Amino acid sequence: MTSPSSDTRPLAVVILAAGKGTRMRSDIPKVLHKIAGKSIVGHAASAPAELSPDRLVIVVGPGMEGIADDVPGAVAVVQHERLGTAHAVLTARQALADFDGDLMVLNGDVPLIQPKTLVDLRESITTGAAVAVLGYHCSTEHAYGRLIIDENGALDRIVENKDATDAEKQTNLCNSNAIVLAAEHAWDILTAIGNDNAQGEYYLPDVVKVARAKGLNCTYALAPEDEVHGINSRSELARAEGFLQARLRQRAMDEGATLIAPDTVFFSHDTKLGRDVIVEPHVVFGPGVTVADNVTVKAFSHLEGATVADSATVGPYVRLRPGADVGVGAKIGNFVEVKKASIEEGAKVSHLSYIGDARIGAHANVGAGTITCNYDGYDKHFTDVGAGAFIGSNTSLVAPVKIADGGFTGSGSVITKNVSADALAVERAQQKEVAGWAAKFRARKEAAKKKGS
Repeated sequence: MTSPSSDTRPLAVVILAAGKGTRMRSDIPKVLHKIAGKSIVGHAASAPAELSPDRLVIVVGPGMEGIADDVPGAVAVVQHERLGTAHAVLTARQALADFDGDLMVLNGDVPLIQPKTLVDLRESITTGAAVAVLGYHCSTEHAYGRLIIDENGALDRIVENKDATDAEKQTNLCNSNAIVLAAEHAWDILTAIGNDNAQGEYYLPDVVKVARAKGLNCTYALAPEDEVHGINSRSELARAEGFLQARLRQRAMDEGATLIAPDTVFFSHDTKLGRDVIVEPHVVFGPGVTVADNVTVKAFSHLEGATVADSATVGPYVRLRPGADVGVGAKIGNFVEVKKASIEEGAKVSHLSYIGDARIGAHANVGAGTITCNYDGYDKHFTDVGAGAFIGSNTSLVAPVKIADGGFTGSGSVITKNVSADALAVERAQQKEVAGWAAKFRARKEAAKKKGS
């Protein structure tokens, strides 16, 4: 009898995230540390989410319920006693009491698994197997459990490294700890796992031993090695960041962006780049950045929570903070910071300026050294610069203030009042000249110098 396709079988995903992560030496739960701007557990939940599971449960430790905030749609259950990974899965049983379907178990500290890999794992269960385990070929020396395959190509058992014979240690087919159990056998297998071991814990890999003892078939699917490494230390966190950044850089180039020095560019998990974007060296994209087609992002720029429209130029040495909205063909030049401000079509903020809580109208020009004085110590206030306005160098715009369309400000002005359309506003002390002062000054200095010698 043919097993139903995975497309027609209900699926529940259980993510295990109750570990303390003591090797991280951190007050932050291990799975909330971030790679590419997103938590480890957030990444771990992303791939199964694309399988559209019918249920999603996350198992956390006491006091760690907040972890579930990083896994949208998940029901959190607490493993009050940490008695092993199989015990953690059984903790989720009550949340799945009314569920009848396959069960996929994933580790919350394994962030790089791709959706296709999990599709392959899930499809394995449709062959009539009771258990399917995700394995991978280790390329280096390791202490991971091995998948032992029988003469018929079925999964016979999982052997931990410390228990493996010399012959078993020669295999490089390792256990990733990602497992799918068929609906009709899942809870019977899990409840039959014992704790007769040195630690007195219930281990999830024992599902294979229990299933085989019941006369049930077990199988496996394969994953690329770089998808299944877990994170237990800061060095492993850095390694995962490196793997993910390489993946994101390749995706950006495959989708039509030019990265002049790819290894120096850092992306967030959600960075969106259009076609024919040019990214110069040493650029960092924080979360929430969208860049349209034909944009140039010059060297040493940092963008976060920002939108850049078609054909704009950003940088070098630009910081776009959350809420920055750069319009079509606009130019944000060197050493400019923009926060919660729209820079409209064709506008220029070419250098050495701070623009916050503001609108810079279409084709306006903001001179060097201009700042919007948006904060009074208690509240933020808005600056509105109209279309075609010209802001002279070293102007301080003290918000709330409006420069109407076509308005000018003289260089060095402190603008505290609204400026009318096409008017010039100048705020300076009157320049005075003292005739002969410089010559007398130099003479005094020279005389003092000779007297001292």
